[in-house]
Amino acid sequence: MMSSSSLRSDRRPRLRTAALAGLVAVGALGALALSGPAAGASAPAGAKPTVVLEHGAFAETSSWNRVIERLRKDGYRVIAAANPLRGPAADAAALRSLLDHVDGPVVLVGHSYGGSVISTAAAGDTKVKALVYVAAFLPDVGESALELTGKFPGSTLPDTLDPVPYRLPDGTTGTDLYIKAGKYHHQFAADVPASAAALMAATQRPIAQAALEERAAVAAWKAIPSWAVIATEDLNIPPAAQRFMAKRAHSRITEVRASHSVAVSHPDVVARVIEQAALRSRS
Repeated sequence: MMSSSSLRSDRRPRLRTAALAGLVAVGALGALALSGPAAGASAPAGAKPTVVLEHGAFAETSSWNRVIERLRKDGYRVIAAANPLRGPAADAAALRSLLDHVDGPVVLVGHSYGGSVISTAAAGDTKVKALVYVAAFLPDVGESALELTGKFPGSTLPDTLDPVPYRLPDGTTGTDLYIKAGKYHHQFAADVPASAAALMAATQRPIAQAALEERAAVAAWKAIPSWAVIATEDLNIPPAAQRFMAKRAHSRITEVRASHSVAVSHPDVVARVIEQAALRSRS
């Protein structure tokens, strides 16, 4: 018969294995910030739509945390999707795979480059009832994020970028773009506390330069009602460019004196606009 100490010793590897398996499972779901039923669960008739949030470049899912808290408090199911940041078409395909597992109506929200992604992903998806653009791109067919940024003066982003080459599977080289840590606070999140901005700089996810150059193939905002939050102190996407795109899309516009990180600095405003879109989508 084994001693109790032998039993404990024998069980530890299995416990560690189970714990690691649990961490892997959590990691696979790390993109999901959920309230209520999980993605794929049946939504009761007449339930509020699920809010799906798509972050943009130089950010990650935690940039939505304060918005998520407010939406959950008001009874919304929320999913913050991990954006690969490789290109609108590829990123939209990844987002659509997530949307396929959401039961019932959806309000789809995109920040910054995430606007390009939701404009592609929502095309032809009857579950998506409203689009919300948060300091975001609303490209028309044939337009790129880079082109739209340069259409109006005001972006100081190019001088803050740190290009990092990487090798593609075919042996060619691509370029990932980061914002330099020392310039992140002023450029991306000037109205966010310095300590929080430092964390955001450390956890930022890079975007492939090619993603900013890729032209849109569809524009879902032409068929789906849209809302836009315009950040009037934005140094990434000029406010004039945001207004141009939102007015062209006939979006319901809310302007707020905020940096590009408006979802972090003004979560109440962003959550309120999302809820307005959700309510209108149910009427």
